[in-house]
Amino acid sequence: MWRWILRQRRLLLLLQAPLSSWGCRFLALLCLISLAETHPQEGSLTLQDSRPGLRNSSNSSSLFGSSSLSSSVSSSSSSSSSSSLERHARSYKHLEGDVRWRRLFSATKFFLKIEKGGKVSGTRKKNCPFSIMEITSVEVGVVALKGVHSGYFLAMNKKGKVYSTKDYSDDCKFKERIEENGYNTYAAVKWKRNGKQMFVALNGKGSPRRGHKTRRKHLSAHFLPILVP
Repeated sequence: MWRWILRQRRLLLLLQAPLSSWGCRFLALLCLISLAETHPQEGSLTLQDSRPGLRNSSNSSSLFGSSSLSSSVSSSSSSSSSSSLERHARSYKHLEGDVRWRRLFSATKFFLKIEKGGKVSGTRKKNCPFSIMEITSVEVGVVALKGVHSGYFLAMNKKGKVYSTKDYSDDCKFKERIEENGYNTYAAVKWKRNGKQMFVALNGKGSPRRGHKTRRKHLSAHFLPILVP
């Protein structure tokens, strides 16, 4: 840089020489033109170096823009997460405590019944009083089945045996699900066999099946709730 400035000053001195040395002045002018052509970026460098504030300001503005964008994104994500938490925190108490009377008609053509003595079986009689079940929603998707005229709860133990009891417990909780064919299935909430659900089912003779022998796809585990007139 400094060498280029010294050369320019020397050339100016040659240009200011007396008129008698016209040849020297012409030669100096040609040298000046050649220097300007060979160093076109020197002036631009000095111009950029003389304005460091402008470059810093542009960089700072881009940084502020990115920070504002990130803050807006973070605020939107926090608001969306808070809204999702609010959605998951909603109460479904209105679905609990629902009580309905139904007859459960299995796909094997039997009505599930709990007799006065507590025996669980199936009957083909349409108007059997012991086939009327009181279905109570104890949790979302979980129900308790109770014989209206017998007063016994339907239950399933750890071995998958279907039985009845006067005392309500976790054995009396069943997951109620509507299947694709429109029938309902009732799976024990507390117990599973090898990680698989156990279902209430009636075989072709109207007797309860062991839960570990049942599957969701079995028609013997499918029941159609029928309104009680």
